Amino acid sequence: MTVWVGLTGGIGSGKSAAAQCFADLGVPRIDADATAHSLTASDGIALPEIRRLFGDTVFDTQGLLRRDILRKEIFASPSRKALLESVMLPLIFSEIKKQQETFADAAYGIVEIPLLTEKRQFISLIRRVLTISAPLEKRIGRVMARSGLTRGEVAAVISHQASESERLLLADDVLLNDGSLKSLREKTMRLHAFYSGIFASKPTQGKHNG
Repeated sequence: MTVWVGLTGGIGSGKSAAAQCFADLGVPRIDADATAHSLTASDGIALPEIRRLFGDTVFDTQGLLRRDILRKEIFASPSRKALLESVMLPLIFSEIKKQQETFADAAYGIVEIPLLTEKRQFISLIRRVLTISAPLEKRIGRVMARSGLTRGEVAAVISHQASESERLLLADDVLLNDGSLKSLREKTMRLHAFYSGIFASKPTQGKHNG
């Protein structure tokens, strides 16, 4: 039975890069954000309920979700954000479980869940938590470089996420991603060897019981 490690971290920490390093080593990888995107893509199963709750203004003339408009709406209103989460989170949870069932024979797998600290219901899907950490200035610089957002806009996003101390408190393991991609690969290789060993001999290892 595959043991699942929840990989999390703040924006700009390098979660996706770390998850890809594990995937390159042959580790099954599930991406909660990609799952959410598929649920809201063309003909996604979340779209009818989103239209019912948010109206036609968040859709274009082709019936596609205007993610930019919806993002602005939920960013400005905690109640609207909670409304969207009431639709999306149960669907994401269910889809991740389905994906996990397709990887029954691996020693362990990675589930990339950016908001694991904030949305604790997802802990039931995993056995262990790996937090990707990075210095704040590096995180801000990475996000600015890839997104075109201003420093203030990135800081605003970070302020709406869990604190670094909260993520570290949840973690079984911490990977400090403060260097090059080569360094990140080396660190994930060491963790891969560690996980392969402990999950082969002690499949219940970890403080989470998913």
